[in-house]
Amino acid sequence: MSRPPRKSKSKAKAKLKNKPKNKPKNKPKNKPKNKPKRSPGKASASVVIWHNPNCGTSRKVLEMIRARGVEPVIVEYLKTPPGAAEIEASLKAMGMRPRDLLRRKNTPYDELGLDDAKFGDAELVKLMTRHPLLIERPVVRTRKGTRLCRPAERLQEIL
Repeated sequence: MSRPPRKSKSKAKAKLKNKPKNKPKNKPKNKPKNKPKRSPGKASASVVIWHNPNCGTSRKVLEMIRARGVEPVIVEYLKTPPGAAEIEASLKAMGMRPRDLLRRKNTPYDELGLDDAKFGDAELVKLMTRHPLLIERPVVRTRKGTRLCRPAERLQEIL
């Protein structure tokens, strides 16, 4: 029987060049990644505050957050009101009902007759989206929870 002709060495080398090289097997597969540290100037998505710069308590809470070396995401909720779903999620996280989050002083609360029990939860949330001044402040969300930080010391529960 005759043998098939041998391939020349140059053809064998050409085939090897076209094959993808295997990665070294001595590298650990689950190498922990070093997370970059936040620079003090960047906002941290881990802390969000619904803020009114005209409110002394809101300014105090913001100052307390920054004193911890955290720059929160600041939502000036009077300029960019939260949607109904966001309000409902915050209420659930705080274990509160919409009526508990209503601000009465210097708001359209009396004008709208919100003392009347005829207003259900869904209706009150809807009114908060239309009239964000009705939302008591400041509301702060962190990884540890969400709180209406009134008094300001309530912030300590979630920082």
